[in-house]
Amino acid sequence: MASGKLTPRQKMINLMYLVFIAMLALNMSKEVLSAFGLMNEKFEGVNKDAAEYNGSLFGQLESKAGENAAQFAEPFRKAKEVKVISDNFYKYVESLKKDITTGIEKDKDGKLPYEAMDKGDKIDEDWFEGDGLSKKGKEIMSTIDKYKKDLIAAMGNDVKYKFIVDDINSKFSTADVKAQDGAKKMYLDYHYKGFPSIASLTKLSAVQNDIRKTEQDIYNGLIGNTQAKAASMKNYKAIVITDKNAFFSGESVTGRVVLGRYDESTVPTAVTVNGSAVKIENGQAVFSFGAGSVGEHDINGKFTFIEDGKEVPIPIEGSYVVVPKPNSATISADKMNVVYRGVVNPMTISFAGVSDNNVSASAPGMTKGGKPGKYEIRPGQGTELTINVNAKLPDGKSVSDKKTFRIKGIPAPAGTIRGEQGVVKGPKSSLLVSTVGAKLNDFDFEVGLTVTGFNLKVAGKPTVVVSGNKLNSQAQAVLSTVSRGDQVTISEIKVKLDGAGNYMLPRTAPVIFEVQ
Repeated sequence: MASGKLTPRQKMINLMYLVFIAMLALNMSKEVLSAFGLMNEKFEGVNKDAAEYNGSLFGQLESKAGENAAQFAEPFRKAKEVKVISDNFYKYVESLKKDITTGIEKDKDGKLPYEAMDKGDKIDEDWFEGDGLSKKGKEIMSTIDKYKKDLIAAMGNDVKYKFIVDDINSKFSTADVKAQDGAKKMYLDYHYKGFPSIASLTKLSAVQNDIRKTEQDIYNGLIGNTQAKAASMKNYKAIVITDKNAFFSGESVTGRVVLGRYDESTVPTAVTVNGSAVKIENGQAVFSFGAGSVGEHDINGKFTFIEDGKEVPIPIEGSYVVVPKPNSATISADKMNVVYRGVVNPMTISFAGVSDNNVSASAPGMTKGGKPGKYEIRPGQGTELTINVNAKLPDGKSVSDKKTFRIKGIPAPAGTIRGEQGVVKGPKSSLLVSTVGAKLNDFDFEVGLTVTGFNLKVAGKPTVVVSGNKLNSQAQAVLSTVSRGDQVTISEIKVKLDGAGNYMLPRTAPVIFEVQ
């Protein structure tokens, strides 16, 4: 009565032993003992027929191996191994049956006296010791486990025979058994301790029947007669397979719905996804890897099974699309779409769901920057500039978009003396050696400004026009006539933008120097 799923036949046998227990408590009648004796005879008769049938299957395999060695040599090799393992274990169980019947005289027809076999003292004394197992009991347990282990090893890891292996594990399990009262008992204790010898004898005949039936299943499997196991529809799931893993607004969502089955018993020898081995959980290959850059990526790999001694690969093919992770809001000041003439305007351009290598942008004066998605614009003439963006989607289709920016000149700077603007105070000697400059207030671009000329005016004196950014001799002569408290106005400051050719900034605000 091994744990796990039981066949109707096994359930019948288990029920038989429950009847045994109940009848023992009521001083089992001789008629019941005789009934179990007759059942034992039936088992032994079936076992004899099974041995003959198994022999014919073995002969078929031997014949096929001789006719078609390429296909059946390996199955026949396994069959020979299975035959030796099965026969050895069958004989061992037969020896246990002989131990039980030693000293019991048969009648004139060669039958055992079933009605007299109501005691189980011999098994209780030989197989058990106190609350545990004797040396003989431990030998029986290890022999069952060895049979099971050797038989499974002979079958190998061919996925076609997985259900046979599962059946072997179930039929010949020696795990502890949960009794009716909820307590756990050792396998031998639960099945044999305290039972009449005729009951134990019948149970051992049933074990022999399991051996022959298992041997038969294996031969049929090796020949190719095995019926495909019926899969319960409860094990199936409806799986939606879309033609791609990302769709854009306006597209048709296309794909298929198939019935798929997650089978825990179908275990491949290996599974790889994108070059790495992955583990199997509940009949499914579970993988994990970095998503990678924005755009479409392939998933490749394979399942590998062993069938008929050969590796059978099942390819894994799929794809997925990486889109940018939303980590900022898109905020646009509609009236502030401006680029400035005369400076390098940095731009970041991307297309949602498309990698940078599949995005192109163009506009007058635009060049590609040094990093993905980065561009630089140097506007020319005119009042507007349009940026056109094209993107190639993962499905091969192209989309485009555009945006228009106003072109504005750089705002007028303010004049400076000694880097100061507005009204600057100082001694006349300070102005004589100072540089006239210009400054852009509240302008976010880093720009270089060079003063190429200015006008100097002192009250009551003619205006002096100066080239460059320092006072010339004529301006110095005028400056020598001023007194403390007089103001010198520097205006019409001409400012050139560094690196912008002949581009000149608008009229510059004047700066006043007050002599101290």
